[in-house]
Amino acid sequence: MNIHEYQSKAILRGYGVNVPDGGAAFSVEEAVKQAQTLGADVTVVKAQIHAGGRGKAGGVKLAKNLDEVRQYAQELLGKTLVTHQTGPDGKVVKRLLIEAGSNIKKEYYLSFVVDRQTARVVMMGSEEGGVDIEKVAAESPEKIVKEYIDPAIGLAPFQATRMAYKMHFPKETIRQVTKLMINLHHTFVKKDCSLAEINPLVVTQENDVVALDAKLNFDDSGLYRHPDIESLRDEAEEDPKELRASKLGLNYVNLGGNVACMVNGAGLAMATVDILKHFGGEPANFLDVGGDSTPEKIAEAFQIMLDSGQAKGIFVNIFGGINKCDLVAQGIVDAAKIISQDGKSLPVPVVVRLEGTNVERGRQILKDSPVANVIMAETMEGGAEEIVRLVKGDSHA
Repeated sequence: MNIHEYQSKAILRGYGVNVPDGGAAFSVEEAVKQAQTLGADVTVVKAQIHAGGRGKAGGVKLAKNLDEVRQYAQELLGKTLVTHQTGPDGKVVKRLLIEAGSNIKKEYYLSFVVDRQTARVVMMGSEEGGVDIEKVAAESPEKIVKEYIDPAIGLAPFQATRMAYKMHFPKETIRQVTKLMINLHHTFVKKDCSLAEINPLVVTQENDVVALDAKLNFDDSGLYRHPDIESLRDEAEEDPKELRASKLGLNYVNLGGNVACMVNGAGLAMATVDILKHFGGEPANFLDVGGDSTPEKIAEAFQIMLDSGQAKGIFVNIFGGINKCDLVAQGIVDAAKIISQDGKSLPVPVVVRLEGTNVERGRQILKDSPVANVIMAETMEGGAEEIVRLVKGDSHA
């Protein structure tokens, strides 16, 4: 789960991380009032959307007086901001962060993430922070330094100090930096984060160390422990399909292509996405229906995949263990009844590969059903190749 920058900063402030004074505004008048309260020489007006690259896209403005705060707030609220992370459709700005400006001397990058290979939290940093950190990571990876953290000990003070020196912070700021690192790590662990990122982390002309931007992502599986975090969810910023799927207990991620796939098990889902790409297809989604699929759940999954007309074909790839192939097959039949007027067709071709528990019964249900556009596949490879062929054939028609 993602939250907005102003929400992340409020959480970090509570854990002792130094962030600029400021707050959210949902209207032009609120923005002006917030700026009046700050009374800063320079006020930063920042668009709040769940995407990076806002500065390059014109979503961050520096105002020198209240008139400029009003002007920039009017410009940004309701604007569709397109960044490298939003995709071409962009996201509509519905809220702003109004905060005091900082007198920046140097920008750095700092983050905590989970490294799956070592099964540890890793602290990553660079003295080349700011808007081009992705370029730095791609072209100069030696400028990204890391510290791996023992889960039994946590971030040791000597590691934070070593990291601060490797990032070439001024000596007079080392204590501030190490304290901030330890507090940020504490936040990461206590709030079940999957990412805690500060970019840029700045040293000001006054030698203060300030988290000028902040991004916190949270592990969905740990949200039951944090109702305070769950309450910060902005559903308007989430993909409607992903949101609907999560409420149904389905693991769905929109991948932007036109070949939808429905699979049970995350490993098989990833392999299915890969094999669709291998045969020249563009996967529309990652959809893991889990191990407790009912016909109703399968029908709901079909509706999500077909919503908005993105999918031009569907590949159902099921290896039944706990999941039963006959229930999946019945779900496909039920989906046709719900989606089509005659109950006998689906709007796009569907290729189905079933293996495992009750597979013969599942295949018989599909064979006996009146649903058109459903094609049985003997193998995963054959099914993937067939659905890609059908979708490409439709696209040329």
